[in-house]
Amino acid sequence: MAFKRFGKVAVLYGGNSAEREVSLKSGEAVLKGLHSAGIDAHGFDPRHQPLESLKKLGFEQVFIALHGRGGEDGSVQGLLEIMGLPHTGSGVLGSALAMDKVRTKQVWQSLGLPTAGYRVVNRDDFDSQTLPEILEALGGCVMVKPAQEGSSIGMAKVSSVDELATAVKTAFEYDAEVLLEQYIVGQEYTVAILEDRALPMIRMETPNTFYDYEAKYQSNTTQYHCPCGLEDEVESRLQAVSLKAFDAVAASGWGRVDLMINDAGDVFLLEVNTVPGMTEKSLVPMAAKAAGISFAELTLRILQTAG
Repeated sequence: MAFKRFGKVAVLYGGNSAEREVSLKSGEAVLKGLHSAGIDAHGFDPRHQPLESLKKLGFEQVFIALHGRGGEDGSVQGLLEIMGLPHTGSGVLGSALAMDKVRTKQVWQSLGLPTAGYRVVNRDDFDSQTLPEILEALGGCVMVKPAQEGSSIGMAKVSSVDELATAVKTAFEYDAEVLLEQYIVGQEYTVAILEDRALPMIRMETPNTFYDYEAKYQSNTTQYHCPCGLEDEVESRLQAVSLKAFDAVAASGWGRVDLMINDAGDVFLLEVNTVPGMTEKSLVPMAAKAAGISFAELTLRILQTAG
């Protein structure tokens, strides 16, 4: 594959979100990959220097490896676009929509795409008296998720009103809006997307209560299955559904769609990640490898999406 000239490239990583440590690891890995491919890439941590200096420092392209708020929610994308600096991944709309788990689900519902039942609670008008009814309506077991956090930060699985009240209170520390989602019993999968193409699916398996932060980044007991074990026809169908889900929130370039399949074979879309992890434990590099794409080529192809 022929790659365009990239010039001096800034890899944005670190930042100030709750996912800073993961972002630093992603950025370091991306830098290593780009360097091995001969790209003039340099790390740039917005915590330590203003983004406005990117132009003054002569950067021509930006690889966004910032996770979470301030990097994955459209704010950095908007600033870079105002500055006239091409950047990887989704634009303002796709980044903002995908970061918001509640709006993502509402868009999917409007298009008839499958997603789990849910309720939304807000910090300003939260009434704990409604929790018993919510828990019952959602089947007695609920995933509590801050609406705009990633890496499973602030999430909890609960099955009692007391647990739900505690988990909601904790989630409110991360976000004023919290998603209460029906807990799905089944297998969790992810579909990496690169240049409008779905890569081989991965099935995640963990002894933890769910695929949480520890399972994603710290545990040695999490298992990743690629091939994922599904029949080819089923995998192709789910890849197509994932591409529709990705397009529905105006995501572009590269990313990841997470989903679950319950014991009855029903599919439930979970979320879209527009700046997925790029660490040694990350899923997109794993799927790319299964598709015959080396890590260095992957970083180049993601950089190719800058526009």
